Amino acid sequence: MKKSDTNPFFKSYNTPYDTIPFDKIKIEHYMPAIEEGLKVARENIKAIKDNKTAPDFDNTILTLQTSGELLDEVTTVYFNLYGAESNDEFKALAQKISPMLAEFRNQIMTDSELFKRVERIYKNQEGLNAEQKRLVEYYYKQFIRNGANLSQEDKKKLEKIDKELSTLSPKFSQNVLKSTNAFELHITDEKEIDGLPEGSKEAAAFAAKKKGKDGGWLFTLQIPSVLPIFKYAKNRKLREKINRAYGARAFKDEFDNREILLRIAQLRQERAELLGYKTHAQYVLEERMAETPETVEGFLERVYSVAFPAAKKEVEEIKKLAKETDNIVDFQTWDSAYYSEKLKKIKYNYDEEELRPYFKVENVIDGLFQVAEKLYGITFKELNGIPVYHHEVKVFEVDDKDGSHLGLLYMDLFPRETKRNGAWMTNFKTQGFSHGEIRRPHVGIVANLTPSTDKKPSLLELSEVQTVFHEFGHALHGLLSDCTYQTLASPNVYWDFVELPSQIMENWTLEKEALDMFAKNYKTGEKMPDELIKKVKNAENFNKGMANIRQLSFGFLDMAWHAQDPRKIDDVAAFEEKIFDKTRLYPKVDGTNSSCSFGHIFAGGYSSGYYSYKWAEVLEADSFELFKEKGIFNQDIADSFRKNILAKGNTAHPMELYVKFRGREPDPDAMLKRDGLLK
Repeated sequence: MKKSDTNPFFKSYNTPYDTIPFDKIKIEHYMPAIEEGLKVARENIKAIKDNKTAPDFDNTILTLQTSGELLDEVTTVYFNLYGAESNDEFKALAQKISPMLAEFRNQIMTDSELFKRVERIYKNQEGLNAEQKRLVEYYYKQFIRNGANLSQEDKKKLEKIDKELSTLSPKFSQNVLKSTNAFELHITDEKEIDGLPEGSKEAAAFAAKKKGKDGGWLFTLQIPSVLPIFKYAKNRKLREKINRAYGARAFKDEFDNREILLRIAQLRQERAELLGYKTHAQYVLEERMAETPETVEGFLERVYSVAFPAAKKEVEEIKKLAKETDNIVDFQTWDSAYYSEKLKKIKYNYDEEELRPYFKVENVIDGLFQVAEKLYGITFKELNGIPVYHHEVKVFEVDDKDGSHLGLLYMDLFPRETKRNGAWMTNFKTQGFSHGEIRRPHVGIVANLTPSTDKKPSLLELSEVQTVFHEFGHALHGLLSDCTYQTLASPNVYWDFVELPSQIMENWTLEKEALDMFAKNYKTGEKMPDELIKKVKNAENFNKGMANIRQLSFGFLDMAWHAQDPRKIDDVAAFEEKIFDKTRLYPKVDGTNSSCSFGHIFAGGYSSGYYSYKWAEVLEADSFELFKEKGIFNQDIADSFRKNILAKGNTAHPMELYVKFRGREPDPDAMLKRDGLLK
């Protein structure tokens, strides 16, 4: 039998909408498909170089863009499943695959002949349209920034660094997941979990039952299990135990990440120096809105100067309550969320758990779709019979207001041991030119929300609703992309711009006009009462100083790892402690460490980029102000946001796109004003 008859990657998918045949792909299919993909891509690159015709856009740039289509398809499937649905055997493949891809990319980007062709087009762009010019500029910069101008000796050094880096990030990620899964706490005495909401108890009892325990309640380090303990458990020792365990993931245990992250930071620094940059941060930020480490540090310091004094006042207020109610004199980090909830109830007469009955997950998803339909005129229809990688995944067809097909949306919303923590949007197929035509995208939302139990459906807390809206904002960015070339299509934009479409969507979760559409009691079907919505709005800026400082602490830590030479660092814990001193609001907890589980910067794409969450909040606060002025479903504003931000991808500089939408550059203090920290 020919290999093409058995491997789904080697033949036409023959599925609805050309969807990935997840049901047919087996672990043994990946390596042969990647090897074949590399072989084809190398042949295509050779054909570009062997072409005796003068280099032009079609025979060089476009051919380069489409040279690795098979390879891209296989690796997209593999790395999507690596995070969302994989076991140890599947993950182990990354140690083979990642170095092969790094070597191949390195060979292309350091190929002098290929670069000369790109450079000739870059220097003579006559006859090209704006998007083609942007793509030419993109490739030209990619070659320069990835070693095309280095000597042969330095190219070899770069290749060695990239190969090693490619194996370290998956290892880091794997260690965090294994360390998270290694912790289980089985409690049999109900007194120990006094104060926990009924829904949380039911989830823990259901978890115990699923794991074959004889009664009791099972707690893990998954966020839906952890958060209710921090917020509601009266048992201070339980809060401490969970806090310490969560903070110690992949630190000084059998999955210790210290050596791995030190090596990652050191290699990034060596790579930056080799390419002529002072630090990794300087290298990364050259291709961001912020442009320089100095701009980022100035931005973080500006927010810090306003937020830290506010946060200190907020903490004093919580400490006072803890002393008055429970005589807590040694206030610790595991007391913060618990007494914050109590204080919120006193100040605003509202507890976030009151909202859960109105946030049944199906209603929230329906709400997402209704908000998008009202803003952009697009519609969503669930499809059956589409192959999925796990039975919980749902697929929706998305159509435009004129009935034309926009793309597909996959949703995978609940925790499992084969999925990493957190929430993210992903592309299964990016919009743009592929296989000879411009194709529509297939995007996904992956999350770890509160699951249903044998007694109750999945009921979300407000922060989870905001998480879903956030990731849906990224998904809309991908679905509404209207570009010619995949490399420039949404959401492939500067990383400090990519969070604007996601973060702006969170605003609709606090607006009555939107909540009325979907926040309905799961038992009675009644809308969330106006009085409760008002309480939520009143409490919107509660402890915003602390919330800002939490994000800033990670931003400062990221820059500390990447905006200086990390080769001088030998003790991860001591280094981190020194950085956190600046933003510390509670005593240091011995035996815990954030860097060792900081997947965003050591296993994701956010190195020197964590600041971008706050940066995008400025853009988002400033943008939503316009919606508030004109109406949160104002068609003209929504159309402009779609046309100038969501549809345009990286076809122009983000600031140019932003000004087209907003009519001016963003107000740098917009977020601080919105958060009530600046008048």
